[in-house]
Amino acid sequence: MDTKGYLRLAGAIFALVALAHLVRAVLNWPIVIAGWIVPIWLSWVAFLVAAVLSWFGWNLSKRV
Repeated sequence: MDTKGYLRLAGAIFALVALAHLVRAVLNWPIVIAGWIVPIWLSWVAFLVAAVLSWFGWNLSKRV
């Protein structure tokens, strides 16, 4: 796999992760990990981080 393909794949994966966090935050789906209830605001932060990483991946793939 070349660099352009890798960056596009990474961008697509981060886009899916961002979408999952956005859906979870909007629909208020509960997540419990080992008895700890994950707050909704954490999904908003994760959405922003994943969306930025996805954007970086797609943007860098255009430059290569």
